[in-house]
Amino acid sequence: MAEDFLNTLEATIRERRGADPTTSYTAKLFARGRAKIAQKVGEEAVETVIAAVADDRDELVSEATDLLFHLMVLLADAGLSLDDIRAEMVRREGVSGIDEKAARKP
Repeated sequence: MAEDFLNTLEATIRERRGADPTTSYTAKLFARGRAKIAQKVGEEAVETVIAAVADDRDELVSEATDLLFHLMVLLADAGLSLDDIRAEMVRREGVSGIDEKAARKP
């Protein structure tokens, strides 16, 4: 169910690109450009961390939801999809995080 919802949300986000920014928050984000979208992802990430450190479950769920939404907007702006992220996660499955990080180019 959640995956289906995320797929639906992803499609809605893509549909909002080029829509009227006065009537759609998502369209407004796209209109502001990638740097502003990325800034918003950063802000939401910090708020998510603060909620986690505060051990505030409800706030963590709320902020993580905001973070995921804004990350999906950023991915859409970059021409990427959740399928791209899923494919990378599958590629990394079974690989130690330490080994995977060591294998990255400097």
